[in-house]
Amino acid sequence: MNNSQSEKERIAAVPGLFTIDDPPHLIGGRMRSSGAYCFPKDLGGSDPSVSIDQVEEVLLSRKGIIWSYTNSVYSPPPPFVVREPYESITVAAVELEAERMIILGQVAPGWGVDDLEIGMAVELCLGILYEDENREYLTWQWRPITTSEMEATSG
Repeated sequence: MNNSQSEKERIAAVPGLFTIDDPPHLIGGRMRSSGAYCFPKDLGGSDPSVSIDQVEEVLLSRKGIIWSYTNSVYSPPPPFVVREPYESITVAAVELEAERMIILGQVAPGWGVDDLEIGMAVELCLGILYEDENREYLTWQWRPITTSEMEATSG
């Protein structure tokens, strides 16, 4: 990383979906009445029987297993912002360890569809979605880990 990159402010590309702490967490919701989870938090109101004031903010598990995966070989349309020239990315649907819910996200650079398999352990990390002169805009990503890393710590 050169000096100009390290001096850039690091911010979430979409505020409110994840923390940029070390370690990062997705910000979800838990319905007070049922204990069911949602992501993002504001989707708790998508159940007409649950008002948004009945959804508490929670930090979701950082680890899970790959439920499905694929690659994206085309550039997504606006309003998505991508680096140019567009490079294919891999995405994975991950079942979170504690919540048992599926979250879709980009796989960390260096990992492609040929490197992944259903049931593989992954951990949440942050990566640069795009950048400008002053900022790096971050998104969440899934990084494969070993089974022993999965078992070493939970959440």
